[in-house]
Amino acid sequence: MRGLRKPAMVMAASAAMIVAAFCPPQARAQAVAPQPSNSLVLVNQIQSLQAQMRQMQGQIEELQHQLQQLKQANKEQYVDLDSRVGKLEHAQPATAESAPPAAAPQGGAAPAPGATPTQPLSAADEAAAQAAYEGAFKSLRDGNYVESARGFRAFIDKYPQSPLVSNAYYWLGSSYQVTQNYKPALAAFQTVLRKYPSSPKADEAQLRIADCQIALKQYAAARGTLQALIKANPGSESAQRARAKLQDIPAGLQ
Repeated sequence: MRGLRKPAMVMAASAAMIVAAFCPPQARAQAVAPQPSNSLVLVNQIQSLQAQMRQMQGQIEELQHQLQQLKQANKEQYVDLDSRVGKLEHAQPATAESAPPAAAPQGGAAPAPGATPTQPLSAADEAAAQAAYEGAFKSLRDGNYVESARGFRAFIDKYPQSPLVSNAYYWLGSSYQVTQNYKPALAAFQTVLRKYPSSPKADEAQLRIADCQIALKQYAAARGTLQALIKANPGSESAQRARAKLQDIPAGLQ
């Protein structure tokens, strides 16, 4: 019996060696490779989370960049207003934004419809009106547009006979426009044209009207506003700006 066992054991060992020789190297490696430890799995998970966080950080930075671009675009939309305000910072308050006194229009024509006849203010009232106007204008210069709108609205209500009222309506509209309250801005600018057509700010108010109409998607009305300005003052700087604005309105939009 012992003699029979020894050849059997030799044959079994030989068979094992033959099988091993024919197994692919990968199979042999998998057979002997150790399973990953819990620490290695944890490290892999941490690395995956870190990669996800880096991706999210990139997305956040991209959104921040887009927001900054929108802010810049909004700021550039009112660059003309800012430049005008900046020029007035060093001007004398009493004359920087004073409108011309109401006088009889040339040719003896009647005053503009809706215009309030200007009556002289007492010295005390004139000083109070000037202070109220300057307070609202300071809020505008400082970027406190809500406060400036309130200030100009209160000034108009309290001192409707002041020669500064036409300018107050213009800056009231600008305060609303900066805060994207386009409907009340449009109404204020239209008041400048309707009540004070000879105001130095009439052309600028007409450009602002077109801006508000475009913002409100009233494209046909905006075209009409700009074309009217160009027709009335074809060689003016305002007309040049009106032509540029017309080019920015996509064709076919109503």
